Amino acid sequence: MELSAVMLAGGVLVAPVLAFVTSFLLWPGVLLKAYNWYWRCRLGLMVRYSHSGSYRFCYSTRGTPGGITPSLLLLHGFSATKDMWLPVVKYLPRNQHVVCVDMPGHEGTSRTGPEDYSIQGQVGRIHQFVQSIGLDKRPFHLVGTSMGGNVAGVYAATYPTFLSSVTLICPAGLVYPTESEFINRLRELEKGEKDDSIPLIPTTLQELDDMLRLCSAWVHVCVCVCVCVCLVFMEIVGENSRHSLQENMHLITTPLQVIWGKEDQVLDVSGAAVLQAALPRCRVSVLDSCGHSVALERPRKAAKLIVDYLHEQAVGDENVKKVS
Repeated sequence: MELSAVMLAGGVLVAPVLAFVTSFLLWPGVLLKAYNWYWRCRLGLMVRYSHSGSYRFCYSTRGTPGGITPSLLLLHGFSATKDMWLPVVKYLPRNQHVVCVDMPGHEGTSRTGPEDYSIQGQVGRIHQFVQSIGLDKRPFHLVGTSMGGNVAGVYAATYPTFLSSVTLICPAGLVYPTESEFINRLRELEKGEKDDSIPLIPTTLQELDDMLRLCSAWVHVCVCVCVCVCLVFMEIVGENSRHSLQENMHLITTPLQVIWGKEDQVLDVSGAAVLQAALPRCRVSVLDSCGHSVALERPRKAAKLIVDYLHEQAVGDENVKKVS
């Protein structure tokens, strides 16, 4: 009798575990969406949509503008979504107005054509988004990582009057003194020395393992690999976009913060020195034992650095007003 009870209890415990494992193997995207929904609810983030003509933007937001610190607009990297910022938002003050948007061609934002996927094309679309939700009413702080960092940097060079400050996290778009494994793979791809696989779009288990090793993050596993994502990738690594930040960084006049993972194997940390040499007043923080996905590997540290920088800028602005 006791044995039967133990077996029954064990079966009750094992069943949901097996169901979870089976669901993860068969429908990982569904579970990831459920997981992100749970965390958005817990963090008080609401998913909303805005439009610029027929173009649709999907974003999540919390709080209202007009606080002590400026609003935060967060731009994710290639093949990620707005939800990649959830670990960072967790450590931001609850009264901080924050907006996380799906970049052009990603998740819930419209998928159009190559003209919107180049860095300049994305900058234009992000500015339309800023206007569509009224974020242009007062200067805001812009944060971008990887591809989003490239876009954020070029946005700062193009629309400086709309920004109070900007944070670039492991940004793409530079000429790196030390080339990473990822950049070397791209060069081999260009020269046709290897097959036509794309490092951040895995098509085999080995390529998936290589991608995870490069990024040190699991979130990309569940991203749908489609023609649209390939188009985005080919545009951002094309001649017109590859060095967009390098070509525009001398135009950045907005206060700048740079955060980089010391062990970044996608975009080498030597890029931080490039930005500091061009913009000596920028604040650079290099994180030990951290790779490319700073928002996932060191979310608490990233949030603290951003919040501290915002407060420093706010104090500086207040002192300037008192002097004037």
